[in-house]
Amino acid sequence: MGRKLYVGNLSYNVSSSDLEQLFSSHGTVQSATVIADRATGQSKGFGFVEMGSDDEAQAAINALNGRDFGGRPLKVNEAQPRPAGGGGGGGGGGGGGRRGRW
Repeated sequence: MGRKLYVGNLSYNVSSSDLEQLFSSHGTVQSATVIADRATGQSKGFGFVEMGSDDEAQAAINALNGRDFGGRPLKVNEAQPRPAGGGGGGGGGGGGGRRGRW
């Protein structure tokens, strides 16, 4: 079990300090971050919290997953590592088109 938790379905006005306060009643919060859009600064509606121990992380999941916070039921679970390659980006090339053959 990892100490880093994914927190989803956040209200768009929840701040990182709000997350830290919420999770601190379940153990030591090492970090709490709400993810924001780089261009607009608007929350993306999810974040990550790193707890001090695996036991504290599990206690936070048990207590907060599904709990109403800011009018929305939270989704709290163990954060999963990003897939290799960083995801996103889209396809490459294609190119081709119809070109005459010499």
